[in-house]
Amino acid sequence: MEIKDSRIDGGKAFDWGRTSKEYAKFRDVYPEMFYQKIVDRGLCINGQKVLDLGTGTGVVPRNMYRFGAEWTGTDISPEQIEQAKLLAADGNMKIDFRAVSTEELDFPDGSFDVITACQCFWYFDHEKVMPKLARLLKENGKLVILYMAWLPEEDPIAGPSEAMILKYNPTWSGCGEKRHPIWVPDCAFDSFEMVEHEEYDVNVPFTRETWHGRMRASRGVGASLSPEKLASWDAEHRALLEEIAPETFTVLHYGAITVLKKK
Repeated sequence: MEIKDSRIDGGKAFDWGRTSKEYAKFRDVYPEMFYQKIVDRGLCINGQKVLDLGTGTGVVPRNMYRFGAEWTGTDISPEQIEQAKLLAADGNMKIDFRAVSTEELDFPDGSFDVITACQCFWYFDHEKVMPKLARLLKENGKLVILYMAWLPEEDPIAGPSEAMILKYNPTWSGCGEKRHPIWVPDCAFDSFEMVEHEEYDVNVPFTRETWHGRMRASRGVGASLSPEKLASWDAEHRALLEEIAPETFTVLHYGAITVLKKK
């Protein structure tokens, strides 16, 4: 499904379905700490029903399935949901995956103890979505917003890789990340109150191949470049990594978690 949003990439179209197989293979990179930050807060654990928004290939539900929650995952892209179902089946996991946008969710009120949104919160129509999410939560239910990004100004491999994305896709707005709390729109506080937020550094391990795949399976590359530009980027980025990166390395990221509670 092609998406255009004036807030993102200067309105340039992108389609996650074009990179779903690479996404499934290369975007499952969150370290154990990322999930432990959630569990330590008593969230997404046994006895809870959890809805994961913008689930993509189901990375969060699949990695947190072991903690015992009952998971539902939704995403606007049918191709992403197809990959999520395949991966969950391979892991013998019972997760309810559905291809539907967050704006069009129609679950009964009070269906979930927790709602998670990882790497997707800024895509939503917040004026429409925030009251809906509050209705879907049970009394005292929590909305958990999650994010992780490389730090291009500090990491010697992330910086040049990001510059190459911008060479091929100058309007890509996913660049230049620095540590900061996750942005929450003012309208959210009509329905929610802030509980807490935390930001922390983490070094994420990669090989040349997995880092290349991680870059390719991004909005600025695989989801938006033409086949011709993608082939050219692919060759040039591989050559770059041969020059600047050892076979195995870590990339400095920061992780962030924000917890809101239903009013």
